[in-house]
Amino acid sequence: MKKLEYLLKALASRRRLEIIKFLLKGEYDVSQIAEHLNLSFRATSQHLRVLDRSDVIEARQEGTHVFYRLSKPYNQLVRTVIDLV
Repeated sequence: MKKLEYLLKALASRRRLEIIKFLLKGEYDVSQIAEHLNLSFRATSQHLRVLDRSDVIEARQEGTHVFYRLSKPYNQLVRTVIDLV
């Protein structure tokens, strides 16, 4: 039940939906996501934390950069939600 709660919370934000929509195109680091959405680094990081906790996204570290992409299990579900919005 907790997983469902995290997932619904993650999808209940316009900004997080924008991040998800951007990540449909590929893998990006926090700076690229923040720049694309015209958000601060800090605000973007907070949204990414919520998405990560809900397992909607996956993180991969390369040196000092952390790259984010949609996680495989939720990819189709997320695409369906984005199409509805």
